[in-house]
Amino acid sequence: MKSFTIEQLPTINDGEDLPARFAVIGNPVAHSLSPQLHQPALDELGEGSRYVRIEVEVGKVAEAFDQLFAAGFRGINVTVPHKLEALAACDEIDTAARSMGAVNTIVFDHHGKRTGFNTDGPGFVRAIREEFGVDLGDLRIIIIGAGGGAGRAIATQSVLENCSQLILANRTLEKLQAIKEELLTLAHRDILAGPRDRIEIISLSSPDLQEAIAASELIINTTSVGLKNTDPTPFPASWIEPHHLVYDTIYNPDRTKLLREASLQGARVANGLSLLIHQGALSLEYWLGKDVPIETMRAGVKKALTA
Repeated sequence: MKSFTIEQLPTINDGEDLPARFAVIGNPVAHSLSPQLHQPALDELGEGSRYVRIEVEVGKVAEAFDQLFAAGFRGINVTVPHKLEALAACDEIDTAARSMGAVNTIVFDHHGKRTGFNTDGPGFVRAIREEFGVDLGDLRIIIIGAGGGAGRAIATQSVLENCSQLILANRTLEKLQAIKEELLTLAHRDILAGPRDRIEIISLSSPDLQEAIAASELIINTTSVGLKNTDPTPFPASWIEPHHLVYDTIYNPDRTKLLREASLQGARVANGLSLLIHQGALSLEYWLGKDVPIETMRAGVKKALTA
């Protein structure tokens, strides 16, 4: 599946049986698996439309939205580096997306009005339920690499789900302090049983990190550590215990060193493929207003990863 540029919109349907009606925008965007995730579902649902990749220059997201709507597009996914710019280009923003500070899904109404959503947080709720059979709000959570976009989205959703404890860990604390202050405004529980604060921040180099991990039930890695086979674990794997649930948002490779080591420690583990699938499914639900075939989407992206 090739990628297009905004300049190619007038000819995007030339020689095609189905019109392009949905897209992911980014820069670069050729690596995105979104078409392999969404197209099989669109086909099964009989939508008669294509999902394509479109590269958009930084600073031109609002202009791109105008052109995409004029070309007949109904919905857009947004990937890096455009999530903040897309937020500013929306006419209306979902409350959760505003709290997360970014949007990854745009819905056009019949008049071109743009509503922005962030499906990463709600998709993560579904992923955790699928992988571990528990609700995010019932867990004590630590997020490794919480200063990035994925970490912030998951942290925000954890608070919205009313989790009993949230620890944000990052290499530097500057970003985390501001995030903590924002999250505290969303928190519902004023008093917690136990000694720890409602929301804590901690440096990845802190001597207290091991204790923080021990006090948690769900460990989430949102750093890029693990993308390479030579990468270490983001913290010593010996700190993981059998009661832990370990979720790595990396899905390629499907078993990072963290997940391999955590499994050897007796913990239950899962990779980020379920998050990719469920956040994508939520996008389709927003665009189409109907249930979508999750297993078809899963098969499509797995096929792409093994190609």
